[in-house]
Amino acid sequence: MAPWRALGRVQTELGARCTGALIGPRTVLTAAHCLVAPNSGRLVQPGSVHMLLGYERGRWRAAARAVRLQVAPGFDPARRGPAAADWALLHLAVPLATAPGEWLEVMRALPARGTRLMLGGYQQDRAEVLLADPDCALAGVVRGAGGVALLRHDCAGTRGASGAPLLAERAPGQWAILGINVAAFAGESAGLAVPGALLP
Repeated sequence: MAPWRALGRVQTELGARCTGALIGPRTVLTAAHCLVAPNSGRLVQPGSVHMLLGYERGRWRAAARAVRLQVAPGFDPARRGPAAADWALLHLAVPLATAPGEWLEVMRALPARGTRLMLGGYQQDRAEVLLADPDCALAGVVRGAGGVALLRHDCAGTRGASGAPLLAERAPGQWAILGINVAAFAGESAGLAVPGALLP
C-alpha cells in the first residue's frame, strides 16, 4: 500500500541495517552513515549493499544489489557526518519498480510548521517489520554545521529508522519525501532530517 510499498530494508554484508526508499526504478535514497564500515570508517563496497523491498520477517517482494554508491558532497565517512550531508543514493543492478507510483517523489518546498508527517522504518526494537508513526508533525527548522537547515520533527523513530523517508501529504492520498531521517534525540520522540531541497 502506498507510500509504504516503496520502502525496504537496506543492509550491508557487514551487518548494518537501515531503511531506504525507492525514488526511481533502480534508485534508493538512504542515509550515508548506513554505508560506513564499522571498523575501517570507510564506505563499504557497492556490491555488498542490498535493498530488500517490502522486507518483513525474512521475506521481501524484490531485492537488488547496489552497483554504485553516491554520497552527498562533504560527507565524511570517518565522522559519519555532518548531518546535512548524511544522505546517499544506491544505484541498483536491476530495477525494483516499473511504473510511476511505485516510487516516491522528493519535495523541494518546505511546508508550514505543524504540517502532518509520517515516518516509517525498520527500527532496532522490531527490525523484522516496518514500524510507522502515521501522525506526527514538522516541528521546525534547526541549523546544522555551516548554518545548513535541517528539519526537526516529532516522529517516533529509533536506530534503524536512519534513512527512512519523512513523508508529507502534498494532496489527499499523495505522499512525497520531505526529507531523509538521519538522527533521533535520546529520550524523546523527535529527530532530524535532511530536507528535500538538499537532495539530488
